[in-house]
Amino acid sequence: MGDDVFGEDPTVNALEMEAARRLGKEAALFVASGTMGNLVALLTHCEAGDEVLVGDQAHIFQREVGAAARVAGLMISTLPNESDGGFDPERVRRMVRGSDLHEPRTRLLTLENTHNYLGGAVLSVARTRALTAVAREMGLRIHLDGARIFNAALAVDASAAELAASCDSVGFCLSKGLAAPVGSLLCGEAPFIERARKHRKMLGGGMRQAGVLAAAGLVALREMVSRLAADHANARRLAWGLAELGLPVDVERIQTNIVVVPVPGGDGRAFQRALAERGVLATVISGGRARFVTHYGIEGQDVDEALSRVEAVLPERLVKDVAE
Repeated sequence: MGDDVFGEDPTVNALEMEAARRLGKEAALFVASGTMGNLVALLTHCEAGDEVLVGDQAHIFQREVGAAARVAGLMISTLPNESDGGFDPERVRRMVRGSDLHEPRTRLLTLENTHNYLGGAVLSVARTRALTAVAREMGLRIHLDGARIFNAALAVDASAAELAASCDSVGFCLSKGLAAPVGSLLCGEAPFIERARKHRKMLGGGMRQAGVLAAAGLVALREMVSRLAADHANARRLAWGLAELGLPVDVERIQTNIVVVPVPGGDGRAFQRALAERGVLATVISGGRARFVTHYGIEGQDVDEALSRVEAVLPERLVKDVAE
């Protein structure tokens, strides 16, 4: 064991080296969570008062407690997310501000891959390059929230490094499909990561003897990436089953391990509670939708059992209509 704040923990160092190599970047930084990684990236790329362009359905905008504004002092401006989680490139171009004295400096474009709120949608390598090319042309830096980037890579038959190649920084989670108990990595050029290390410390993320956590992260990278295909297959199995129960699921759009469905009647909280009472856990997201995620430890028979319990909470009218 060693003190990671001083770069002395060998397991943390090994994890950061492995993460950087897999993402095709010079260096990496072990952080407590994806939210912390995103905030550290924003703090490192930008100065207080800068403008950051994000998707209107982005995790950074929707689910990170307004930290970009509260902690980093940044102005967030949103772009409408398209179905794959990307944006209209020309809209990106139009959003970038000029040098008017009265306006903030547009500094950073953020992308998300896979896209949480859009049901695990994947940005392809070509789509990512097209968006980052516009950002570069307009003088912006690019951060990729790649919480589930290994799921994305599998879905489009590319490497995580290829998906992140045109971005200045990328963060990914060890605690999603890779099944580690805690932790994320922020990757980028060595000088960027050196600056990011100081911001991590400022946020209270210097975890000292963190090797016990990093060891799980090494297992996640070395042993869990290869099994993600099972999660994707189970998500499609779940989507087909939900569609057969009458829920409006576009099965062909299920690319990874997330299934998002509109809730009958629109009361997501009631639907969530009814499922939880039967041992099925789902997350409620905006617009009266429920999110189901498949992951390590869930097998095909578990999906089938979950479907039977979902059926039990659906309105009788819906079940009857499907039966007829």
